[in-house]
Amino acid sequence: MKQLFTLALVLALPFFSFKANSQTFDQPVEYLDFISGEYQELTKQMWKYTKAIAHGKSDRNIERRREKLVEMMEESIEKIKKADSYNEENDFKEKIINNLQVNKSLMNNEYDKVVDMKAVAQQSYDKMEAYMLAQEMADQKMEETQKDYEKYFNQYAEKYDITINEQESDLGKKMRISGEVFSHYNDTYLIFFKSNMNESYLMEALATGDVSAIQQSANALKSSAEEGLAQLDTLTAYKNDRALINSTKKALEFYLEEVTKHVPTLTNFLIVNEDFETIKKNLDNTPKKKRTKEMVDAYNNKVKEMNKGVNEYNNTNNLLNQKRQKYITQINQTTDQYLDKHIPND
Repeated sequence: MKQLFTLALVLALPFFSFKANSQTFDQPVEYLDFISGEYQELTKQMWKYTKAIAHGKSDRNIERRREKLVEMMEESIEKIKKADSYNEENDFKEKIINNLQVNKSLMNNEYDKVVDMKAVAQQSYDKMEAYMLAQEMADQKMEETQKDYEKYFNQYAEKYDITINEQESDLGKKMRISGEVFSHYNDTYLIFFKSNMNESYLMEALATGDVSAIQQSANALKSSAEEGLAQLDTLTAYKNDRALINSTKKALEFYLEEVTKHVPTLTNFLIVNEDFETIKKNLDNTPKKKRTKEMVDAYNNKVKEMNKGVNEYNNTNNLLNQKRQKYITQINQTTDQYLDKHIPND
């Protein structure tokens, strides 16, 4: 008669309600229970670790989690090595050890690099895109190792005529859902981030008063915002939740308004200011007795234009700052609400 146990996949990893009293493993199912027991806590901690990275927790806490995970994996590897295999069969044992070593390598290499890349991701669009891609690839490799484990487990169970009723576990479901949720978030955030970086370049150009750089940055921002709006129209909302799409759309529309309606006002003032400085310098360098009526009139007219321009510049700048803060805050709040709503709890 076949032994019947229910397999709950923990990140595609099994565990049983059966508890082995020792590591002598008189029955093959006892050995399976021992192996799955080692994996269960590891996979819980791996879930928490990847969730901490995605949620932007402090780098110090993330590094501590990673180091703790590596220690746990090393302990499990040594424990499995020291335990006798059932019936002195080491093939399954070696596969499990190798699988754990792959996960340990992921923690020491891929995920360690992900944390480093995250630290500089805000510096440019290319770095942000590379960081998100690296994280996705690391998560995919982790999923592959879990699938390998499931295959080894099922092969061993089949060999010893142990029936496994497979059902998706809580943790396995969490990882699958989390991947889908963050995939949509990454798509929308990269669209926003590209224009957000272009606007930062525009702000730098405005701060230096470089009219040529302002025009180039404004054109780049206009192009990326229009491109982003077109991309948003092609995105499929996760579970019909369009919150991220809508908040990103509003931010991009603000950027378009900024470059088409307000940047010309700011640029015109900088040009007027440059003209004023030239006229003022010319007047200051001319002795009073040699100053012509045309020179004085030109200066006085430019002063009036400057006074008007300063007010327009300051009012425009204040308006842009208020709107920018509004839409950035909306994106941050919407992101938090979206993740809290769709990412499973621990």
